[in-house]
Amino acid sequence: MTSQTPRIAIVGAGLGGLVLARVLHLHDIAVTVYEAEASPDMRAQGGMLDIHEHNGQVALKDAGLYEKFREIIHPGGQACRVMDMHGTVLLDEPDDGTGARPEVPRGELRRILLESLPVDTVRWGHKLTELKPLGGGQHQLTFTNGSIVIADLLVGADGAWSKVRPLLSDAKPEYVGTSFIETYLFDGDIRHPASAKAVGKGVFFALAPGKGILAHREPNGALHTYVELHKPKEWIDTIDFLNPVLARSSVAKEFDGWAPELTALITDSDSNPVPRPIYALPVEHKWERVPGVTLLGDAAHLMIPSGEGANLAMFDGAELAKFIVANPHNIEAALTAYEQGLFPRSANEAAESKKILDICLGTNAPQSLVEMFTNYPTHE
Repeated sequence: MTSQTPRIAIVGAGLGGLVLARVLHLHDIAVTVYEAEASPDMRAQGGMLDIHEHNGQVALKDAGLYEKFREIIHPGGQACRVMDMHGTVLLDEPDDGTGARPEVPRGELRRILLESLPVDTVRWGHKLTELKPLGGGQHQLTFTNGSIVIADLLVGADGAWSKVRPLLSDAKPEYVGTSFIETYLFDGDIRHPASAKAVGKGVFFALAPGKGILAHREPNGALHTYVELHKPKEWIDTIDFLNPVLARSSVAKEFDGWAPELTALITDSDSNPVPRPIYALPVEHKWERVPGVTLLGDAAHLMIPSGEGANLAMFDGAELAKFIVANPHNIEAALTAYEQGLFPRSANEAAESKKILDICLGTNAPQSLVEMFTNYPTHE
């Protein structure tokens, strides 16, 4: 690496890549983010995120965006409720007002990050098609639109099916044996009052061994639901999600005997149900140091959803940026230091995510989740 400022290319404009770009921008280090999607509004950005004090909030403070983050917090979103299949409330915790894990809409958080960057930082419509190592830590990136760029530092922030990861690792995500099905009820308090009352003000769990219904109350009374089923991948593949009525019926059959205000989160959905088979990388995923390239977020440590993914991605981005700022002319030293912290941090959280899934859907559910929340009141 020469003494010149390195050319830094981030592949993927998710939260982690944008935090990395923002922190580097604050330190006058130029960076370009390449995103396959044509625009920031090409698709919905998902539901609510609880942003944790020890990682996600730290990253936003490093990015100088903590106050803007506070402005988009969903009031009351830290409330938590657990029920059994009959609708009996087993645990009901109000929002304690501490701000330790406030809920914010993912799309709004991404908007804040995008608006904090110079307008030409993110290059939309750049879908990576080929990566070619050039030696000396440099890589040539070719995109489907014909653009070709050369990077001194390449960061894969491109999610679960990262195209950058194969430069470092042969690992591929594998199905964990559980699938989620995503649904929405809109204007819940008026149009779906029984379900809205059951869900409450924040996050909601209704669980039994092998299955569960998780929901978040979102702004404007939306009830965002993830149905959780411990099923083989072949089972979910047999459901025709192009036929929403039939798909809702097939999923709802798995919850025969459950309270109607709970099953209505499936059967009365105002949106077409969307299957989300859950994949993960090996718990202790790591790689040998390869000059000029690294990963962050799901590209580095895709794990079972547990409330940590977005937080870890943003923390990864902030940490990597700080090491680059400290070693702007020695990228290998920066990457080595970053990965030394990344690997144990992500392995610990990946192992914890597997435990949480077993707590939620294991043989002692839902009591196992109640016990976890009771023993650890500052739960995720």
